[in-house]
Parts: sequence; structure tokens; C-alpha cells
Amino acid sequence: MAALAEERLSIERLSIERLSIELSQQCSKGCWFCYSESGPGGQTRLHAADIVALVRDAAAHGLKAVSFGGGEPLESPALWQVLGELEGTLFRSLTTNGLPLLDEAMFSQLVRARPNKVHVSIHFPHHHAEVERVISQVRQLAAAGIPSGINFLVRRSQLAIAEEVAAEVRRAGIDNRRIVYLPMRGQDTPSPKQVARIAGGPFQSMTCLGACGKSPRFCSMRWDGSVAWCSYTETRRQLEEFSFAGLTSALDGLGLAFCGDDARRLPVVAG
Repeated sequence: MAALAEERLSIERLSIERLSIELSQQCSKGCWFCYSESGPGGQTRLHAADIVALVRDAAAHGLKAVSFGGGEPLESPALWQVLGELEGTLFRSLTTNGLPLLDEAMFSQLVRARPNKVHVSIHFPHHHAEVERVISQVRQLAAAGIPSGINFLVRRSQLAIAEEVAAEVRRAGIDNRRIVYLPMRGQDTPSPKQVARIAGGPFQSMTCLGACGKSPRFCSMRWDGSVAWCSYTETRRQLEEFSFAGLTSALDGLGLAFCGDDARRLPVVAG
């Protein structure tokens, strides 16, 4: 009973400041390692009106930022309505693989939507064409007045090329204040020291880089309407109501399963 009371008390004291939302499971790139198993023909159970209702209510209870991913958010028709209706409500960001931005009309539409920040992902540092494209797109977004940066995926099996390419990105004028170094999850997971080696200095990463644990300030919602303490964990619960109360109710008593691989298993710590 004491443990249950303690858990409920922690929920009552929640101060969720950041919410990550997968708009859909649709992504033409379809990377084999995608944590949401997104790909061509991916689905969604979310509607723009429900997302807007949830985020607005959560903002009234202290939510400061919402980030959109997927899947590929630029392939979701809901993105434009959501960005438009939430403008001025809180900080709105999105992460894209950048491929849709090769279309000039899509690029212009994104600029007109005025997100507060856009990050473009480097999934394959060993693909020189992808690296060059992402650097170019980040520069183009910045020139158009959209704050931009890079999500840099780090794998344990490709540390040497990752270190070389990360240095190339920084030489291109995109420094560690604009790069988020993300360790591969599920398999091929690098250690925190290995990620630090790639970054070559002070860097940004996941708050759970050092150890798996809940943060009372962050949670995520998947394309199917389930919520979790982490975007990668399989410990999830279905949202029954698109409101702040529905969000905190779904998180109440919810655990957190480690999402790395056995070779780099880290201790699970309390939130």
C-alpha cells in the first residue's frame, strides 16, 4: 500500500514539460532499425483535432514543448493543421529524415508553417550523399529563418565513421549546440563514453543516456494512441481521453522497460 501511495503521489506531482508525438507510422524511407517499425504503407490512429486538444490542455497544465516525429511527420496530412492551430501556444518542433524536403513545394510549405525548430536526421553516416544532403538542408532551413539542427544516430559497430562524419558536420558550421547524438536502441547500442567520443566535447543526447529511468518532465505518444515514459520502450498504455487528465492517468503506475541491448545493459533508476 505504501508503494502504491508513493507512486500516486509522484503522479500528482508530475510536471510534464515536453511531449513527443508520433503522428503516424508512415515513412517512405523505412529504415530496418526504426523503433516504431515505420515504413511505406504505415498507419495511424490519431486525428489532428485530438492531438490539438491534448496539447492545448497539457499546455494549460505546464507543457512547454511538443515535438513531432513518426514515421515521417512530413508524410502526415495532420502535421499542417496541428502546426497551424498550435502556433503561439507552445514550442513546436519536428524531426524529419529530410527526403520530403527535396520537393521545393514541401520545403516552402514547411517554412510557411513556421515551426520553432526542425531537426534533420543522419541515420547512415557511412552514406556520404545522405550526410551532404542533410548538411545542405539544415543550412537552407536556417537561411529561411527556421532554427534547425541534426539528429545524429550513433551505432556501436560504426564508431570510426561516425566520429569522422560528426567532425565533418561540425566543420560545416553545425556545432554541438545544434546536434543531438542519439545512441541506437534495441541493438548495436553504444556506451555513453562512446557517444561522448563521437561528439568530441560537450554535447546533447537523451536524458537517459547514462542510465534507464523515467523523467517526470517528458513522455511520448505513439501513432496508435499509446503513451509511455520513453519513445523507445515497449511498456505503454493506451490513452483513453485526449486531455492532460487522460495523459497523467495513462502514465499512473506505468513502468519502463530497458530499450538497449544486452551488451550495453544499464541499471534502471527511479525517475
